[in-house]
Amino acid sequence: MRINKYIATCGVASRRKCEELITNGQIKVNGKIVTNLATYINEKKDKVEFEGKVIAPPKGFVYIKLNKPKGYICSATDPRGRKTIFDLILDKSVRLFSVGRLDYDSEGLIILTNDGEFANFLTSAKNGVEKTYIVTVEGELKESELAVMRAGVVESDGTRLPKCKIVFKSFENNVTRLEITIDEGKNRQIRRMFEAIGRVVIMLKRVSIGGVKLGGLKRGEYRDLTDGELFMLSKGQNQ
Repeated sequence: MRINKYIATCGVASRRKCEELITNGQIKVNGKIVTNLATYINEKKDKVEFEGKVIAPPKGFVYIKLNKPKGYICSATDPRGRKTIFDLILDKSVRLFSVGRLDYDSEGLIILTNDGEFANFLTSAKNGVEKTYIVTVEGELKESELAVMRAGVVESDGTRLPKCKIVFKSFENNVTRLEITIDEGKNRQIRRMFEAIGRVVIMLKRVSIGGVKLGGLKRGEYRDLTDGELFMLSKGQNQ
């Protein structure tokens, strides 16, 4: 088995993130650092290590949905000592990682798992799994500004961000409330969209991923995904 797939199968991270771990020299095979993504391993004979510990495929997969509060990061640890979403998980016996991320100042739905192939499917742009957010922005947005973002706003360095769907929800007390749906999820994509048109995001909350809703989960709460939710996600369904 190719090494990046094996590491993902072991629940370390998604396959894409595992590739970064390999090229950064964070993986050892039989005591030696391996950086070649084309490396194949024998799952029964080779000893693969990450962070000084031998890794192996889990006996069972875990799938959790969590309502991330603002003021938490999605990494397992933070050199700056900030709170992480994994501080909220009571059972520490299983190594979990987040499927995608929400930044420190954002909140809402995030999925945790130890299934790297599942995470790879959800985060791969080719599968088009939609993610929907409620966003509040200072001021009243013009229809021309919304049209620019829907078509894919161009940043100051020439980078064109992916297209998105935008539904106007309300304008009250000089605050515009929008529902935005994207199917790629570039780093800080929504905040960058508004920065590119000179607008300030007040609140950003993810409310669904691939048809799975945040629902009534309170901030910091989590639960296992149901079989129905897993089915929707596995098919890339958005409704």
